[in-house]
Amino acid sequence: MSPHSAAAARTPGGSAEELDLLALAYGIEPEFTDVHGILRRTEPATKRALLHAMGVAAGTPHEVRAARAGYDAARWERPLPPVVVAPAGSVDVPLVLPRGTREVAWRVALEAGGALSGKFEFGELPLVEARDRDGGLERRSLHVSADVPLGYHRLSIDSSPTDMPLIITPHECWLPPSIIDGGQLSGIAIALYLLRSAENWGIGDFTDLRTFVELVAARGGDLVGLNPLHQMFVDDPEKASPYSPASRLLLNVLNIDVSTIPEFAQSPAAGDLLRQAEVAAALAACRAAPFVAYSAVAGLKLAALRLVYATFRAAATPDRQADFARYRSAVSPTVEQTFVFTALREFFAARDSRRAAWQDWPPEYRDPGSAAVARFAHEHAAAVTFAGWLQWVAEAQLAEAAAAARPMRVGLYRDLAVGGDPAGAETWCNRRAVAAGARIGAPPDIYNPLGQNWDLPPFDPHALRAEGYASFIELVRANMRHAGALRIDHVMALQHLYWIPQGAAPRDGAYVRYGLNDLIGILALESQRAQCLVVGEDLGTVPAGFRERMRRANILSYRVLFFERDEHGTFNPPATYPRAALGVLGSHDLPPLAAWWSGADLRLREELGLLADPAAAADERRKRAADRTALSDALRAAAVLGVDALGASAPFAAVHAFLAQSAAALAIAQLDDVTGETEPVNVPTTSHERPNWRRRFSLTLEELAVDPRLSALFDIFGTSGRLRTPESAQALGEPTGAAPRSVR
Repeated sequence: MSPHSAAAARTPGGSAEELDLLALAYGIEPEFTDVHGILRRTEPATKRALLHAMGVAAGTPHEVRAARAGYDAARWERPLPPVVVAPAGSVDVPLVLPRGTREVAWRVALEAGGALSGKFEFGELPLVEARDRDGGLERRSLHVSADVPLGYHRLSIDSSPTDMPLIITPHECWLPPSIIDGGQLSGIAIALYLLRSAENWGIGDFTDLRTFVELVAARGGDLVGLNPLHQMFVDDPEKASPYSPASRLLLNVLNIDVSTIPEFAQSPAAGDLLRQAEVAAALAACRAAPFVAYSAVAGLKLAALRLVYATFRAAATPDRQADFARYRSAVSPTVEQTFVFTALREFFAARDSRRAAWQDWPPEYRDPGSAAVARFAHEHAAAVTFAGWLQWVAEAQLAEAAAAARPMRVGLYRDLAVGGDPAGAETWCNRRAVAAGARIGAPPDIYNPLGQNWDLPPFDPHALRAEGYASFIELVRANMRHAGALRIDHVMALQHLYWIPQGAAPRDGAYVRYGLNDLIGILALESQRAQCLVVGEDLGTVPAGFRERMRRANILSYRVLFFERDEHGTFNPPATYPRAALGVLGSHDLPPLAAWWSGADLRLREELGLLADPAAAADERRKRAADRTALSDALRAAAVLGVDALGASAPFAAVHAFLAQSAAALAIAQLDDVTGETEPVNVPTTSHERPNWRRRFSLTLEELAVDPRLSALFDIFGTSGRLRTPESAQALGEPTGAAPRSVR
């Protein structure tokens, strides 16, 4: 043994080999190749820290050996695994029984009722592995009847007191018939909270969404894309990023339109509140503000909502009361716990805002199953019920917006964030499935040489499997509700996530593997049931073979035009876009086209100190000039706009005609580009330096209804894929020197 190897064997976590095997068993990948092609090995300290985050002690040689022995024993201690997810027609279940077991009967209790059953000779099943200890155990493969239908079933065998979830899945996610038939669908993406209207309270609401849906549907659009609608922290409304929510199971109650709740008109107190001069002035200021004034909006809405709720309790019709009671009785235990969490957080934040995070609550309240929490829920039942009522109202209003989208071929296109805030409900309610001692991020790369820490705790893949993927199923189901499409942020999480031990630097993280085929199968099952297509945001470092696996499952790739370039910086032509994809110009993390084209985003980054020095700023401007030339060349090569038609203005019409010309099944614009915004919604790596997630659209919905640019967009995105008239380009503020050209 070399001196180096001997030292490795004396590491605090036991021998290197023992630690490696333990980490691998729990899904911690031993290495990865970075963006520079360099192989990065996972350090022993990182493995120990991530195992600790999963609840596995591995700090000493004894703990490593004990953990390995415990993991191995657990594989043999029960006849059935925690769960089996299998594609339809191929159901093989690993079964552990004593050597010499003879005839065994199995039974599948079907989700829809009824059962399938059969018998087998254990010794005749294919042998997978054997264990001599404990009198001799064998793991053999049981092939269950191919007649098991799609769905969530329970498998039991007569020699075991426990049963097991058996999830039978389709091979592919759902796609609209028009996509299957070769058509291209189109739509527009918005951040709901940024919508302006004459009637909203300074933040876009569900009535605004319904109005916008109607505008898009009337112009032939197929979908309206949305930033996440997840529940935020109403006691701390300035935490505004929708990608760091309090809960991904619930909705943001600040999107409720108070005035359309039936009991609002019956509430004299609510009417009196809005007629107060101070309140009316505050409401007018929120409506007029160029940025969402989250604290002011939250104060106004919650005050009014409490008054409307009091009227609901006192005077709502029996049908309304019964409807709410049905909603409350139907929610899952996790959702009900989230209502309790909301009431608890409000209780503690009202007494000391520094103790809003559940980690700072008195210890007896940090466990959702404690007697103290049960007592609080009983004594503060009104506050818990109010939290549930807000969600019931929000669900009903979102459902109305979704109903307005029924003429569309897709409808609402929702967005699922990759994680929730560490101080939020998910880490409190779901301690077993969420690894609170780790954070999701990304390793160092060209754009972020220090790496990224997104401050979001991940699901623990081992715990997810142990619970039969219940948390993942509930999460997907909640976000497909009222939707015809779902975008999954950082979809590579289906295969692996980059975990960073809490308190460590991003460079000290490692990838942790998930059950890719299991998660895709569940996603496909929920997609087919909801008739909801799935888009995977696959930007960044994509594992080899991952996009091919997505394509086989009908998960559309997310292709951003700005990033679709070859190694020389040339923009890829439309014909190279894959069919199983969504084509879009940019995203919420990129500047709007008008800002990118003019370089306004570079000036902003320089003002914020995000560029190292004047030389770096000059270099960025030179690169941008080259990028504009490259984009101009690509647009000319695609014959969507003449050379003399580019001018100095941003080529919005040409860019979206370019996307319409692509083979991508979906082509989507952003409202920011239609209205010519020059201020970004978000500047990555900033938080308090600028007002992220707040810049509102420059046009109101009333102005959009008569503005020609929205109609011109869908003229470009028409079923013929043709830039039909010079007037279409003119409406979007572009020169019209070139004749219209086919873009399909």
